[in-house]
Amino acid sequence: MSPTNFAHRVRLWTTLLHGSNKDLGREMPANIKISRHDRVVLITLDRPKQLNALSEGLAQDVVDALTALDADPSVGCFVITGNERAFAAGAEIRGRSGTTENAVSPFATWSAFAAFKTPKIAAVQGYALGGGCELAMMCDYILAGASAKFGQPEIKLGVIAGMGGTQRLTRLIGRTKSMRMHLTARMMNAEEAEACGLVAAVFPDDELIDAVLKEAATIAGFDKSTVELAREAVNKVDEMNQSDGLAWEEGAFLSTLGTPAHTEGVAAFREKRTPKFNVPDNT
Repeated sequence: MSPTNFAHRVRLWTTLLHGSNKDLGREMPANIKISRHDRVVLITLDRPKQLNALSEGLAQDVVDALTALDADPSVGCFVITGNERAFAAGAEIRGRSGTTENAVSPFATWSAFAAFKTPKIAAVQGYALGGGCELAMMCDYILAGASAKFGQPEIKLGVIAGMGGTQRLTRLIGRTKSMRMHLTARMMNAEEAEACGLVAAVFPDDELIDAVLKEAATIAGFDKSTVELAREAVNKVDEMNQSDGLAWEEGAFLSTLGTPAHTEGVAAFREKRTPKFNVPDNT
């Protein structure tokens, strides 16, 4: 995609979310739906006939929609979801046989999604298989409906996971369980996924989205820069040994002292009131 076209699509999404043009619907991509819930942005994968298979177009639509919002101080959390049948039942298979070119572009695009600094929660119902499971794991954590099923069945197609499945899944659930899933293509239900640490919590399917939006609103209510720093600190576990990680954490903690957010948080605690983050006087 050319820089001009990319910038145009970002402007369309930004205009839509701020409600300044009601006639943009015909120009919006068909692969996703997006809605604003105060400081939370909900992204719904919308390819129901394909069980939300991750096409190149879908990947680009998600990244286009969120790029400007990632830097928007009025946005505090992203939630990505699918439908009751599938979060995403894998990557698009058609058109990839015998080629590598088609497989590179969407992988790079999803890497851009993983790199967003705004917290991301995956709300999973139904199938999250292959690329769908990998997309969920790119988020900061997963909240699942009772119907959720996770798996990395790429071996059935004569390939292996290529969007982080072998790496992220192993870090989340351990080598033995990850190896079993990759070598047998078995699926893991929501209960097992919660027990082994892949999923943070499980809700009844009909309560999932409301529960996730409520939790996302809690995150979005905290100071955005402090939340981003907390995310970075936790993610350092994958990059550093414990000694270096502890030193990095101490430096990050010290950097928060005396900031407007810290001042407001301490004042609110002393005054026994709710802190007022993310307002002009405290950002």
